Amino acid sequence: MTLQNHLAELERRHDALEREIQAAASSPATDDIKVAELKRRKLQLKDELTRLRHPEKLH
Repeated sequence: MTLQNHLAELERRHDALEREIQAAASSPATDDIKVAELKRRKLQLKDELTRLRHPEKLH
């Protein structure tokens, strides 16, 4: 898998999590722990995307 393909897959997963978070947050049956877990996973993807796009910013 090329870097560009990997980045595209991470972006797709990030967008999917955003949609899932919005759906969960608007549903009264969803608990706060599930929404928090989804947000944590989304942030991890964002961090990985940033790390891969800008490796010079790690230092």
